[in-house]
Amino acid sequence: MKLYVETHGCRANHYDSEAVLELARRGGYEIVADAESADIAVINTCAVTAEAERDARKSVRRVARSNAAVRTVVTGCSAALPGSRDTLASLPSVVSVIGGADMDALAEALGVAATEGTTRQGTVRAQLRVQDGCDEHCTFCATTLARGANRSRSIDSVVDEARVLAEHHPEMVITGTHIGSYGLDTGSSLGELMQSLVTQVPEVRFRLSSIEASEIDPRLSELLTSDPSRVAPHLHAPLQSGSDRLLKRMGRHWYSAESYIAAVERIVRAQSVFGLGADIIVGFPGETDEDFAMTEAVVRELPFTYLHVFVHSPRAGTAAQRLPDPVPLSVAHDRSHRLRHLAQEKGQAYRKARAGGSADVVVVSSGSEREGLTGDYLTVGLSEPFPRGSRFNATLQFEAGRLQAAPR
Repeated sequence: MKLYVETHGCRANHYDSEAVLELARRGGYEIVADAESADIAVINTCAVTAEAERDARKSVRRVARSNAAVRTVVTGCSAALPGSRDTLASLPSVVSVIGGADMDALAEALGVAATEGTTRQGTVRAQLRVQDGCDEHCTFCATTLARGANRSRSIDSVVDEARVLAEHHPEMVITGTHIGSYGLDTGSSLGELMQSLVTQVPEVRFRLSSIEASEIDPRLSELLTSDPSRVAPHLHAPLQSGSDRLLKRMGRHWYSAESYIAAVERIVRAQSVFGLGADIIVGFPGETDEDFAMTEAVVRELPFTYLHVFVHSPRAGTAAQRLPDPVPLSVAHDRSHRLRHLAQEKGQAYRKARAGGSADVVVVSSGSEREGLTGDYLTVGLSEPFPRGSRFNATLQFEAGRLQAAPR
């Protein structure tokens, strides 16, 4: 039997796809790179925007067109939403729709035994999922509807998986739906988990995926700033808006713009080498010019090295869908362009400032255009043809508009 897997969406979805591939390999499947030769296709969907859901549906139709005999299993966040399940089930070639990351159900659909965890992944940087679900209720987000409540893995199970992955991967990205809530249901914390990983899994570089700035406790802050070879000096802290009024409309009640700035500055103020990113939504219902100006002000104040800027996409079943005062799409796109331009300026200034400095580089791509990733989340060209998956200490130089890494 031949299996094709296609992934849409976030790092948590990519981990789920790796877990499906692990199930399939253990069950004797041959993994193929295209749907044309597959007996079964698994399409792992995203629901963060309406466009993401449309892309997943297009993929299902494309797979069916390319292979009339294929049987398609649709999983992921879109597959978990009541308003999407019936639509997905009606698409050609679909034999099963499995919401979220129900590995038991996916194993049953593939006719294999259910197992937990992964042993080797298809990317250089492994995803290590530590929890699933979210207990918050942001008014714009359908992920809580799709993923359910927070559920943390045990520290022992995470460490055990990390030990095995460490044989093949120089970096692991700590991922989940809401990693800052790790341990709230088990009497632990993300800081405790990260300390266990650093202590028990040597040599690997760990990196946090998206986490709320307010959830960085002193132990986690110390790990982020004390040894960049073990925990990457990089924080991706969703901001969404710099307007307190808008944050309340978004249901993000646990911080204000002022407390966000303070939380970030506590971590980065003494760090000359640190990658800082954020998610921002523009065009949220009711966003005025004044609200947007507040967001711009926060972006200018903090040392962001990149931003992910999204135009608000109404999601069925969310509270934001019922909010008044929609923002014209042309206005939202203009705001998005302004923030992205500002982020590019700040990012380029940071990259230029890194010239002449040192970096811990993991080689993430092969071929004629080999690239590496630094601890502070900068993509760099390589002066020598290091093999994919290798790691080395480098000196950075800024040439022809980009950073280049040469071995020290």
